[in-house]
Amino acid sequence: MGVSTGATGVGPLLRGWREQRGVSQLELALRAGSSARHISFVETGRSRPSEELVLRLAEHLDVPVRERNGLLLAAGYAPRFPETPLDDPALGSLREGLERLLGGYEPYPALVVNAAYDVVAANLGIAMLLDGLPEHLLVPPLNAMRLTLHPQGLAPKIRNLREWRGHLLAQMERQVALQRSDRLRALYEEVAAYPAPDLRKDDDTEEPLDPVPYVALPLRIEHDGRVLSFISSISTFNTPMDVTVAELAVETFLPADPATVKYLQSLMP
Repeated sequence: MGVSTGATGVGPLLRGWREQRGVSQLELALRAGSSARHISFVETGRSRPSEELVLRLAEHLDVPVRERNGLLLAAGYAPRFPETPLDDPALGSLREGLERLLGGYEPYPALVVNAAYDVVAANLGIAMLLDGLPEHLLVPPLNAMRLTLHPQGLAPKIRNLREWRGHLLAQMERQVALQRSDRLRALYEEVAAYPAPDLRKDDDTEEPLDPVPYVALPLRIEHDGRVLSFISSISTFNTPMDVTVAELAVETFLPADPATVKYLQSLMP
């Protein structure tokens, strides 16, 4: 997963990230407290950057934590950021915190995914939405994008599938460009190839939107004869120092209308 360092060296790798971000050598130098001449020398291999400079440049180029380790290796330094398995005792407090967060959000849906959109934790609100899906889609590890867009998954239940599918694919495109992950690209190509919604069918079956002033694109999904509406919010950890933690994202689904709130609260014991 990620950029191969091989014999490429840190200079071309840094140049690749800089060009991808659309930042000039001068602008990067000003951000990082260096000089354009030194940045040029680093990129061409005429100068070996210090470990501190590699990390500083990576930070200002918004290089993912996993790839920062690759840059350090290419420069001849040891990786700085560990990759601790999520079930490791060292992450016990993190797991417990996430479980409390997800449980406290019930009955509204919430889940935690990794960089490849594999579901690592979810609450009962998510289980409610997945009820009735075929077993082959529910075999661990569950994948949020596959569950949502697969023609036998949630896709047939999503009333605004065209818009929601476009939103998810655009989100994945941005992350593929940011992370340079072969696994993520393969997932994107898989779900993008799923049959697109029939536009005429959408037009025929779409119910009029409720007179609610939506502040963001809602997910409108059928459940038990009702259409529930949610607005999605995604949170990540601030300044992560571990690859695993850096690649976790918490997605919560806030009810977007009073009818959804009333129905979900009615499910509480």
